Amino acid sequence: MPWKECSVMDERLKFVARRLAGEPMAELCREFGISRKTGYKIFDRYQECGIHGLTDRSRRPYRYANQLPFQVENYILNVKHEHPSWGARKIRERLLRRFSDIPLPAKSTIHAVLDRHGLVERRGRVRHRAQGTPLSLGQRPNELWCTDYKGEFLLGNRQYCYPLTVTDHASRFLLTCEALSSTRQDYAFTVFERLFQERGLPANIRSDNGVPFASAHALFNLSKLAVWWLRLGIGIERIEPGHPQQNGRHECMHLTLKKEATKPAAANFLQQQARFDDFLEVFNHQRPHEALDMEVSGRNLSAFHSCLHRAARPRLSAPRQNHCGHPLRPHLPGPQKD
Repeated sequence: MPWKECSVMDERLKFVARRLAGEPMAELCREFGISRKTGYKIFDRYQECGIHGLTDRSRRPYRYANQLPFQVENYILNVKHEHPSWGARKIRERLLRRFSDIPLPAKSTIHAVLDRHGLVERRGRVRHRAQGTPLSLGQRPNELWCTDYKGEFLLGNRQYCYPLTVTDHASRFLLTCEALSSTRQDYAFTVFERLFQERGLPANIRSDNGVPFASAHALFNLSKLAVWWLRLGIGIERIEPGHPQQNGRHECMHLTLKKEATKPAAANFLQQQARFDDFLEVFNHQRPHEALDMEVSGRNLSAFHSCLHRAARPRLSAPRQNHCGHPLRPHLPGPQKD
């Protein structure tokens, strides 16, 4: 048989009916699971108001101790309609001159009155959402570099490590993997300056929209690091926010790095950097890549350096300087003429 539904009102009616039939109050309260005080209150309400006295009453207080007099509230609304641009502070000053014999409400109270009557204009927060840029194919070495920070992790000494990685898009060659203590741009400047001197300048660098590669509050979201790249003649590519697959090759390398070099984490930065150096050697010269027909990324390292030498050509007439303003003279591997 189906379950029988009952409400609080039905239970109160049964309680009152059985009480009117002469059953003792103590036994009824014990059976219905209520105190005798509650039982007498229900029965007294029935005797005073009838069946309507058994319904739930409003818990709204009879009076509000700190409620504004209606004259003051009406005056606040009138002033706001007269001067729509005035806020709570100016209206309170007007109240001070008009009602000097009563306690003045606080600015928050006046604002609450205006808000309750829909007279407060809520300004939406202006957020400049970053956007991606056109992405190149990067089919030749040194034509496109990809860079990112692998997610931070905790070392044995309870300090966080932020690995900065840079790869060549075409050859999948891992150019560097540096264990840094933060994502500050000063550290990134040092890493890229050394990398440019050792490997030459790429045509483009692809990154996400996070720091230090981009700045949310700067013109065109250009950070100091990005401006330095532009001065060196390097094109900037940014993936769309929330689309890490646009830098998929680099993210796959991060997954391999996480599995082989961060679990478990080393005790300190020196030991962790040694793990990264060992991983870089294995990844570039021993690990076969399925996308390269099971070849290693550093198989033809001399040819790779030759491509770097040909690709690192001047693109802008502006002098090439490091982030401190000193001339930057990249070392280009390959045959040099005397």
